Amino acid sequence: MSDLEERVIKTEEVYQGKLVTLRRDIVEIAPGKRALREVVVHPGAVAVVPFLDRETIILVRQYRHAIGQELLEIPAGTLKKGETAEECAQRELKEEIGYEAGNIRKITRLFPAPGYTSEAIDLFIASDLHPSKGQAEEDEVVEPVALKLESAIDWVRNGVIKDGKTIIGILIAWDRFQQAKGG
Repeated sequence: MSDLEERVIKTEEVYQGKLVTLRRDIVEIAPGKRALREVVVHPGAVAVVPFLDRETIILVRQYRHAIGQELLEIPAGTLKKGETAEECAQRELKEEIGYEAGNIRKITRLFPAPGYTSEAIDLFIASDLHPSKGQAEEDEVVEPVALKLESAIDWVRNGVIKDGKTIIGILIAWDRFQQAKGG
């Protein structure tokens, strides 16, 4: 056990929902010193920056109830039991933007809020898109938005795009785009 690692003394499931579980843990943070940790247990998710062509990405406009507003986001979704991250990414592309990727590459794993949730998001870049219809989620309404990557960067800088995974995905995609151009 490292000096920073916390050892679980007691754990209690407080709530079991459709998507998440809320757990309350008592942990030892130092010899003889304990703390309470509330953890939202999440099955994991994926997010994809889909390139329609070399300079154009597709985002989705979606209303987010928890914050009471619409956001522009890269296609994303929660892993289903037994599904790989790549399978989930392809499913989300079909469901949310009506495309399948001929080329899909994982670029990183991120933790959106590690202070209270176990959620990990595998982030992908997808290209060689071709139309492929998927069944949209029953509880989801999304509107695809094609946008030049350069405009997406401006929207990140100007605060139009506010979603964390989307900002990270766009910035990494921009960095890779600039490297490919030699700039």
